[in-house]
Amino acid sequence: MDKYLRTWRQDALNKGQHDAAIYIGDKVLALTNSDADAFWLAQVHFGNNNFTRALALLSRKDLIHRSLSCRYLAAHCYIKQGRYEQALVILGEENPTHLITTSHNARRKLAHVNGHYQKSSITQRGGRAQRDRIELSEERERDRESEKELKFQAGMCYLRGLCFAKRNAFDRARDCYRDAVRIDVQCFEAFDQLMKNSLMSPAEELAFLDELDFDSIRVEDQSLAQEAAHFTKLLYTTRLSKYSSPATLANATETLSTHYNLASNADLLLTRAETLFTQCRFHEALAITTSILNSQDNSNGSTDASSSNTNASLGHTPRLYPLHLAVLYETGAHNTLFHLSHTLSTHAPHEAYTYLAIGTYYLSTFRIAEARRFFSKASLMDSHSAAAWIGFAHTFAAEGEHDQAIAAYSTAARLFQGSHLPQLFLGMQHLALNNMQLAWEYTLAAFEKSSGGLNGGTEKELGDTIFNNSGDLGGDPLVLNEIGVILYHQSNLPAAAKLFHRSLELASELGFNMTAWVATRANLAHALRRLGRFEEALAEFDECLRTATGGAAPASAFEPGHGTSAFANLSINGLSTGLTPSGAASGYEERNLLGSIHTSRGLVLLSMVGRTRDAVMALHEAVHVLGGDAGGGGVAGSLLSRAMEFWALEEEQESDENENPVSHDPPAGKSGIRSRRRGKDIKTSAESTKHLSSGHKAEQRMDGDADEILNAAFRAVGQ
Repeated sequence: MDKYLRTWRQDALNKGQHDAAIYIGDKVLALTNSDADAFWLAQVHFGNNNFTRALALLSRKDLIHRSLSCRYLAAHCYIKQGRYEQALVILGEENPTHLITTSHNARRKLAHVNGHYQKSSITQRGGRAQRDRIELSEERERDRESEKELKFQAGMCYLRGLCFAKRNAFDRARDCYRDAVRIDVQCFEAFDQLMKNSLMSPAEELAFLDELDFDSIRVEDQSLAQEAAHFTKLLYTTRLSKYSSPATLANATETLSTHYNLASNADLLLTRAETLFTQCRFHEALAITTSILNSQDNSNGSTDASSSNTNASLGHTPRLYPLHLAVLYETGAHNTLFHLSHTLSTHAPHEAYTYLAIGTYYLSTFRIAEARRFFSKASLMDSHSAAAWIGFAHTFAAEGEHDQAIAAYSTAARLFQGSHLPQLFLGMQHLALNNMQLAWEYTLAAFEKSSGGLNGGTEKELGDTIFNNSGDLGGDPLVLNEIGVILYHQSNLPAAAKLFHRSLELASELGFNMTAWVATRANLAHALRRLGRFEEALAEFDECLRTATGGAAPASAFEPGHGTSAFANLSINGLSTGLTPSGAASGYEERNLLGSIHTSRGLVLLSMVGRTRDAVMALHEAVHVLGGDAGGGGVAGSLLSRAMEFWALEEEQESDENENPVSHDPPAGKSGIRSRRRGKDIKTSAESTKHLSSGHKAEQRMDGDADEILNAAFRAVGQ
């Protein structure tokens, strides 16, 4: 009878008829009084969210203390109820670290036993062979039980990690998750917590993956064991930080896509989109995330368009929405953001990413107070949402509230210890406050986390790491740019120029869209200008113009000397986006960018001998592009007026030299302008010399104050 009832209860569970499964399961338990049947019934209660009934059932017959599986399930029930202290009482606070090596040995022993059994079943005959088979069968059964216990022990480590995370003891939570995966490499829940919460730096993630024993994975067909191990490692590799090892990540994605035919799998597509996003290739990333949203098959041809769009926006993995929102923000798709936010608020009001979508829309339309409110709501609903926390911090940064922004970024840095972005943003805020030492420390910490290539914080170590390890540097090029900006402000121009140049090289090596790095190239050009390397500076500004006008999408306005590129401020899932919209339809930002570059070119040309006419042309182009906008056009116009004065003086000099080719009068002023007539009286000659000398001094003052003038200009441009 018990066999019949077990079949009935399983059939009811398979059809989703939980009440019937519970009813029949209770009768099975009454007949058998078995621990296994009690555990099965408690699992059904757990799956039906009847946590109190499951706990009551497990408390009978002292199952929690006698059975490891029941202990695990009881602790899980307490966690679902939010009773973390009670869960820790059941679980204990110490991990069974002795199982980390024992588990691997046990699995290898199990594989050896299986092989020995297969061999013995072929070669041996008679009663002794029969006894050996019975003994081996019993040993295999014991090994299976040991395997189950190991998996439950790993699961309990994972549950301990959840409890410690709720206590804000993130170091202990990280250790629990790591031990869970070490005990059972198939404990994906623990591995996922490590990755999505950025509890390890990219370098630590890669090292942790290499130390895992994937060969311990057990499959029925031992000939497939090696392939199963390789496949699992590839899957885990796709979840690593996109800054850890781009080549390794690309190889794993390619192998899974081609060899295992997973090219259209949503998780693999999402990995590809995240990689493109870190490379500032926003339009390509948007194409992928949109294809994932539209991948649902609407077989009902009578469904109208609005219903189809609504269905396409729902029912996807929560990992998709923060990334999709980020690329919509970066591409300036305000209307799409609005419609997606409206759809999610109507059909998914209990999800944290719904409020993240609304906050992102308000941020894109510069309604900062509303954005802050919804980012805060999203962070309350999901305290481990990196996008919500950093978006909340960015609302303060957008209003210049640096102290509040620093407090919010510090919270994000504590929550997501392995991510370099909170450290980078903290460095940016301290740079804005002119706290150079703190800015230096935070940006160095960000570089260490993103690349794993720095041990210490001295300038010499920084130079040795960045300048001498060009092939294996890795990390985020934006961090190098920010460190260069600090050095620029400290007047260490040679080191700043090297860092700007290395940042551009690294961005190119990693396949970044170079249109997004016009700000860094402009910073390099300004460092070269201040070093007196005018030809090189002019070449870099020319390249800025070519990149800005020939890129796939217009870049955002930049602020030379501050280096905070406008598209690298809002972190979404460990990635980065911006505070200033940079959509393709935003011609105002593109115009200001081009005008700023022309203005900078004009200043460089004005500093070069014999290039005054070219400077006038460049500044005239700047005024033309800016169209007299408040701030930017005015500064360009002032520089143009000064350049035209110098040009007129040079033309006058050339005219005098043509009229008096044999004159031997001594030079006067910077340009060596001679007296216009041999018989010119002393008073006139003195006035001319005085006028030219004053012009020369004015130019010197202008060159000395160039950074202040440009900073004012670009601040006006960025507003």
